Amino acid sequence: MARKAIHAAGGIVVRGGKRPLLAVVQRSKDERWVLPRGKLKRDENPLAGARREAVEETGHRVKVHEFLGAIAYTARGQPKLMQFWRMQAAVRPSRDVSKDIAAVEWLPLAAAVRRLSCALERLFLLNVGRRMLRRRRRGTGHKARAAKTKAARRRPRRRSSKKRTHRSLHRKPRSAAHKPAAHHATAPARRSMLARMLGRLRR
Repeated sequence: MARKAIHAAGGIVVRGGKRPLLAVVQRSKDERWVLPRGKLKRDENPLAGARREAVEETGHRVKVHEFLGAIAYTARGQPKLMQFWRMQAAVRPSRDVSKDIAAVEWLPLAAAVRRLSCALERLFLLNVGRRMLRRRRRGTGHKARAAKTKAARRRPRRRSSKKRTHRSLHRKPRSAAHKPAAHHATAPARRSMLARMLGRLRR
């Protein structure tokens, strides 16, 4: 008869901005370095359990983001499934870590991978960590560009007086063809002109 699987959950907990650091914790019972994770309580939702374990083992409040994957293996003849989410930690700790944790370290991805004691966890963190950080940088860059565009749209446009002066200096003078045409002679003037012409003919 197959033994019931153990369900656990945790997080790849990240702190910092341009140079993010990842949390790894040392367990008191065996001094092994692991990712922040632990067994789920009875009927506990995996995501809620992952957040709880991350807060208890790092001492930082966390914001949970996307699901990253799971690790499955056998522990003492019993199958175990651990699910992980990406989490963003608050800048400052908000509580003491659990008594089950001897130490917490915040390391760059490569150093965090080397620090982990379990080969399966090392491989998992290496694979998802690279993808996670690339996505994170892309998201940060997109937000920065969107903020710049939004600021540029809000900024009122100002016309430079220099441009107007420059245009006026280079404006071409009007040619004779563009001068307004002379007004036509009035009716009395035309009659006077015809009278003079008739007088000359009579002579």
